[in-house]
Amino acid sequence: MIPLSLAEVASAVDGRLHAADPDTRVTGPVEFDSRKVVTGALFVAFPGERVDGHDYAAGAVAAGAVAVLGTRELPGVPMVLVDDALAALGRLARAVVGRLPGLTVIGLTGSSGKTTTKDLIAQLAVRLGPTVAPPGSFNNELGHPYTALQATAQTRYLVMEKGARGVGHVRYLCDVVPPRISVVLNVGVAHLGEFGSVENIALAKGELVEALPADGLAVLNADDPLVAAMASRTAARVVRYGESADADVRAVDVTLDGRGRPAYTLVTPEGTAPVRLGLTGRHQVSNSLAAAAVARELGMPLAELAAALGDLGLVSTRRMDVFTRPDGVTVIDDSYNANPASTAVALRALAGMHRGGRTFAALGYMAELGAYEDEGHREVGRLAAELGVDRLLVVGEPAAPIHEGATAVSDWGGESVLLTDQAAAVEVLRSELRPGDVVLVKGSRYRTWEVADALRVDASGAGAGAGGAA
Repeated sequence: MIPLSLAEVASAVDGRLHAADPDTRVTGPVEFDSRKVVTGALFVAFPGERVDGHDYAAGAVAAGAVAVLGTRELPGVPMVLVDDALAALGRLARAVVGRLPGLTVIGLTGSSGKTTTKDLIAQLAVRLGPTVAPPGSFNNELGHPYTALQATAQTRYLVMEKGARGVGHVRYLCDVVPPRISVVLNVGVAHLGEFGSVENIALAKGELVEALPADGLAVLNADDPLVAAMASRTAARVVRYGESADADVRAVDVTLDGRGRPAYTLVTPEGTAPVRLGLTGRHQVSNSLAAAAVARELGMPLAELAAALGDLGLVSTRRMDVFTRPDGVTVIDDSYNANPASTAVALRALAGMHRGGRTFAALGYMAELGAYEDEGHREVGRLAAELGVDRLLVVGEPAAPIHEGATAVSDWGGESVLLTDQAAAVEVLRSELRPGDVVLVKGSRYRTWEVADALRVDASGAGAGAGGAA
């Protein structure tokens, strides 16, 4: 964070000082984890039922924090007192970003692919100047301001992923950190149970382009009609990306190699250039085009951009992370989260990596689908069968409609089994996997990653031979 006096902090958050020198300066980071506090930091104490940050305030000061941003007075602890610590953190982020006129804020949202695309944009932006981006999908009311407060006077680009669980959430995050460039990836059924309808999801995602100033830029997916229609919701300039003929930044002649990595010709107003991605999955074409559209607007020349796209890699974990074990089994760890759209993308990537071995998919429950829950799971099961997945492992009773959807495909030559838990899935995979097989692991944060972790352990040699002998 930029250095601020405690008086300036209190003014920014509408707080008051207690047992604190107003001239004392915050010269370190803002932290809510007392274990990360260093000299000069500002510690934020969030009250909670199980863990209350105020209980760690004195320790944070002893570790070097110059003051604590909290909601109640503590004896002997310099405080910036506020009514709501989370809201105050947002106000502080807004004040700090407002003091950085050389900073370009890039916000992005979408029903799927946000974190991966955020990482791609950040990898391109850092080639042009110092860049800050959140780890993983730190995209809510806490992660958003916390990330913004890592910006300094030297930071040129701040790449912010914006999540939402309802209408108005993206608007709030934009109030905290106003974007100069807004990127909307897609509108799907993720969190449909909380939004109520796809129309409400589109309404919420479009808040990102509504927040743009007139001299800002909206980067919209030309291949998604609900996203393309958001051009009417902003006075800012619009750039479209995709494979549609009317996209400003588009891909043509897309091919996939044996590992599912795309190559394409990048077409821009400045000309064309060949691109070969190191990322797995046909969907990475769209993600990389969104990143390319942003980098182009930031001033990256076409030739440099095409080469940089080929150097992009995975940053956040459990998102289409592909590795091949010593026994020749290839694993696609996409276990961080799941919805019908992202699972369909992962299944197509699995099908595209068929190289003579068999394809396995270990799929878990997809949460927050509301009334679409049963049908969304059935659609995924049907798609797995239609794509010819050889072995479908459905993990847990809540995911049973996936099994029902797959087995309803009469001409499918594969097999589906409904398993009780992750341990059962691991047991099946360890007994059945052979060299040349490819296995996808995906689910909605319901411990499905335990399956991927077990396969990683096998990759290190602790049991890697079990599958090879099957």
